[in-house]
Amino acid sequence: MKKIVNTDKAPKPIGPYNQSVMANNTLYVSGQIPLNPASGELVKGDIQEQTRRVMENLKAILDEAGMDFSNVVKCSIFIMDMKNFPQVNEVYGSYFTEDPPARETVQVAGLPMGVDVEISCIAVI
Repeated sequence: MKKIVNTDKAPKPIGPYNQSVMANNTLYVSGQIPLNPASGELVKGDIQEQTRRVMENLKAILDEAGMDFSNVVKCSIFIMDMKNFPQVNEVYGSYFTEDPPARETVQVAGLPMGVDVEISCIAVI
């Protein structure tokens, strides 16, 4: 069984996809970028501000599905410059108070709208 889970508390998709899809007991959350859902504007601050916005977008989607970060089993982090890894990691880690999920972090050549960070996750009930 597949159910689409979207919320207006996270940015609207910028392409032909949904914010997340629930399949059985697993929520697949699309990659989130530092878009402010209220204004539709990109967060242009430092990498920590951008990462915080990304994590808040993920949180809003998890909330809509009746979950939180304790349900997350896997994250994928895509960053433009691995030199930003320590700052991204610091903000990211503050959202997982115990038993953080599996994860990979990859430096990429480009991200949507020219952003510096994108994070996706998988969560289970």
